[in-house]
Amino acid sequence: MRKRTLPLLLTGTLVPFFGHAETVDFMTQVKPLLEGACLHCHHAEKAEGEYRMDTKELAFAGGENYAKETIIPKDPEASPVYWMTTEPADSADLMPPKKPLSVEQQEILKVWIAEGANWPDGVTLEEKPRIDFKNNILPLLSKGGPFKPEEQKMLRLWVEQGAVWPKDFKLGGDSQAAAGPADNLELVKVIRENIVATSKEKSEAEMKDYTSEIPKTGVKFDMVAIKGGDFMMGSPAEEKGRVDDEGPQHKVKVAPFWMGKFEVTWNMYEPFMITGVARNKDGSPENIPADAKPVDIVSSPTTPYTEMSFGMGTDGFPAICMTEHAASKFCQWLSAQTGHYYRLPTEAEWEYACRAGTNTPFSCPEDQLADFAVLDPEQVRVGYEKVGTKKPNPWGLYDMHGNVMEWCLDQYLDKGYAGREGVTENPIAIPTTLYPRIARGGSWYDPAEELRSARRIPSNENWKVQDPQLPKSIWYHTDAHWLGFRIVRPLEIPETPKMHELWNLGRIGG
Repeated sequence: MRKRTLPLLLTGTLVPFFGHAETVDFMTQVKPLLEGACLHCHHAEKAEGEYRMDTKELAFAGGENYAKETIIPKDPEASPVYWMTTEPADSADLMPPKKPLSVEQQEILKVWIAEGANWPDGVTLEEKPRIDFKNNILPLLSKGGPFKPEEQKMLRLWVEQGAVWPKDFKLGGDSQAAAGPADNLELVKVIRENIVATSKEKSEAEMKDYTSEIPKTGVKFDMVAIKGGDFMMGSPAEEKGRVDDEGPQHKVKVAPFWMGKFEVTWNMYEPFMITGVARNKDGSPENIPADAKPVDIVSSPTTPYTEMSFGMGTDGFPAICMTEHAASKFCQWLSAQTGHYYRLPTEAEWEYACRAGTNTPFSCPEDQLADFAVLDPEQVRVGYEKVGTKKPNPWGLYDMHGNVMEWCLDQYLDKGYAGREGVTENPIAIPTTLYPRIARGGSWYDPAEELRSARRIPSNENWKVQDPQLPKSIWYHTDAHWLGFRIVRPLEIPETPKMHELWNLGRIGG
């Protein structure tokens, strides 16, 4: 079957957004544009410059740093909502400041205001993710359909926001080839080919614990072989400290994998985070030679704007404060140079490994928890400890309880595991929004009940309140001093599209 192409998927939908608009519809053109480009900074909880745009009255009224009228019907040139989008890239007045509108999107606002700025009574705007062509849409179009529901939603949002397509870009054509290497599906294909050629283990019987070395830095790390099996995921109703989202308990079957013996340390992570390479906002290098190695093409964090260990130590200590996206791209960076496929664990893999064959709240006797976990029962601890300072769980994994909380791949669902019946194999809740995602294990900052094997923590945008960037960085959670991750390596190597998807889940909805 031929892959569905963009014209077939979106026939009749793109036309209104290209060229000069003759007339503009608020509900189908203006509303989606404002929700994606403006509401992130101008809604009830944030209101940059004391200006909100979620209702007609507030949007027209202006704010502290704006004119008394921001939308002046029939006069777009005098309306800040329009003219500020047309300012030069280096202007302090440019809005949105980091992701300027395209000429076509500016034209939609201009024509809408010139026609009288009609905003139907009672219509309230809701913040929607701003869809970026390079990071969100190009990977989908490169692999083709059929598209999953969450992918269809992303494409629909992109179209509603104006279907911005880079000038002169041709999908699969000369422009793409001329652009040279990039962190995209083609790069993942090259990385996967090397992984398939390098990974020797073909069966669970061949899996053994091993120590590996990061070629680019010489830093060593240890992996523990975890046999496949099944377990009861979640907590029983009578467990002390239990939260409703930890149920219902259900049987899960997990395929074999290796897991990091320790949490990822600064020794491993910092060379990925600080590279000395000029980078775009999405972490891609500003200049990529045509003969660049795959590891040098993978997107890495932009330069941090503060000391990210916050004085708690780096040598032998767990890396912290990264977003799920940053953790996943580290896994891609590591895979590109080691010849093994690494990623974040699913929530099921994490709990299976944490329990290590136990069915109690902790993988150790509760009265001995302090011997196995770095925690803070008295609310006096001021930071983490070096990895491996406590005893390991029955499968030889350290710090599964406490020290730092650990990212998982899954979307957090507040209804817990509702809908899972019988035996569920290798479950994962593929994210469709940036928040909330799952973190597990509790941390040095938490009391014992937060460290239970079944405890689930939803991520929150407040984890980056101190982030000075606008929009907030895709790489750093400056207020999550207790958040880190560990890596897994599944025995089964996925196909290229799935590998690409799981390394880039951190950008969905962002």
